[in-house]
Amino acid sequence: MVKATWNGTVIAASDDTIVVEGNHYFPRESVRDEYLRDSATISHCPWKGTAHYYDIEAGGARNGDAAWYYPDPKEAAAEIKDRIAFWKGVAVG
Repeated sequence: MVKATWNGTVIAASDDTIVVEGNHYFPRESVRDEYLRDSATISHCPWKGTAHYYDIEAGGARNGDAAWYYPDPKEAAAEIKDRIAFWKGVAVG
């Protein structure tokens, strides 16, 4: 079971992650919505497409843009559609 943990809180857990460029992409249904806050941030990857972000809020603290997803990935990255990855201090393992 791979878990994503931040500030003492398990944000996601799954046996079905996909690793792309060293990042575990969790199935959307394995991520706990109560810790996600919409962010206006977007970024672009030449081969994956446009990424959108979430802030994570847990234990009374907020971690800006600490999760991202590709709502409509390019064909080369189709396997990460409906999946979320983490960074910025979120422990994944």
